[in-house]
Amino acid sequence: MSWKVSDPVSERVKFIGLLKSGQRTVAGLCREFGICRTTAYKYVRRFEEEGLEGLKERSRAPHVLPRQTTPEIRDLLIAARKTHPTWGPRKLKAWLEDRTPSLELPYPSTIGEILKGAGLVHPRRRRARPPRISSPATEVSRPNEEWNADYKGQFLLGNGEYCFPLTVTDSFSRFLLQVRALTSTAASEAHPIFEGTFREFGLPLAIRTDNGSPFAGTGLGRLSSLSVWWIKLGIRPVRGRPHHPQDNGRHERMHRTLKAETTRPPASEDRGQQRLFEAFQREYNFDRPHEALEQKPPGRVYAASWRPYPQKIVPVEYPSHYEVRTVGSGGIFAWHCQPIFISKSLVGERIGLIEIEDGLWRVYFAHLELGILDLERMKGLRTGKVYAMSPVAQRLQA
Repeated sequence: MSWKVSDPVSERVKFIGLLKSGQRTVAGLCREFGICRTTAYKYVRRFEEEGLEGLKERSRAPHVLPRQTTPEIRDLLIAARKTHPTWGPRKLKAWLEDRTPSLELPYPSTIGEILKGAGLVHPRRRRARPPRISSPATEVSRPNEEWNADYKGQFLLGNGEYCFPLTVTDSFSRFLLQVRALTSTAASEAHPIFEGTFREFGLPLAIRTDNGSPFAGTGLGRLSSLSVWWIKLGIRPVRGRPHHPQDNGRHERMHRTLKAETTRPPASEDRGQQRLFEAFQREYNFDRPHEALEQKPPGRVYAASWRPYPQKIVPVEYPSHYEVRTVGSGGIFAWHCQPIFISKSLVGERIGLIEIEDGLWRVYFAHLELGILDLERMKGLRTGKVYAMSPVAQRLQA
């Protein structure tokens, strides 16, 4: 039962005063104040033991918390957070339990409160996010089914020079295959990095990238010298939509962690920055729990590809019923004694053509369809051209 007024302490003092006057009984006062006898005798006892202090409000928190986090566990959690300042409660819990299975750690929500109380959690500014309209990431079921490659945004080193980090991850296991501090996005710098990665881990079935240099060009099939090389190795280039980095969301999320742990602040020069990247790569692959992998580090899930990097690249072959031509200098090949432009990225490569209607030829490089060669549109032209999106091509592909 409750007291009749909003100030219980004043009512208790009044109750004790009337009772001590000897003119009123406990039962009568209980009816008048609207309380039970148990409550009345409780405050009578407290008044006799503590005086007026005994009539004040007391905390209702339990005196004993059987599952209260011990100071030793709190210190361990705080030390782990200081060692890994970008890790959240779930990762810290999984990481500590993996090293000391006998530990009885609290729930992640409790760990978050402990870190917050220690001043180790800083609230993030919430941003308004547009509705999601991108297509979902490719569903993969095993390592090396698809890799992700991209450049994390360039940043200035301590010496004033720009660093362009090239990163490669396995989409299934999130294993960070490569992170390299480069001086530009030129294909001449990226090529040896990919070759070294292929030699170490084997070949994937596909590589997902954005539409920027050096992964994609501006001609037919968005081919670049790098993607042409991948196709010859039996790797399928996969590209997200222009201006939609969320199509490569797994990789972009890794970039956020990479930026937080290796570029704030950056090193003074590229060698020092590369050492920071390599330290991050070791921790990310073999130490840091990943929530998408049931808190396992990626290194426990990844396995190298069964497709080794070849000692020699086999020339592209086409079925016997295809017409085969070699692309010459300037990206031009000869067709019925007429020069046809296709793409400068294919200089020196063999392409295949198959007739689909009178005067219409579908053009391929390896398994990749590049476009339609329309002989009618070539009439009167000095140099012919393969069209990627002619109305006829759209009708035939529908």
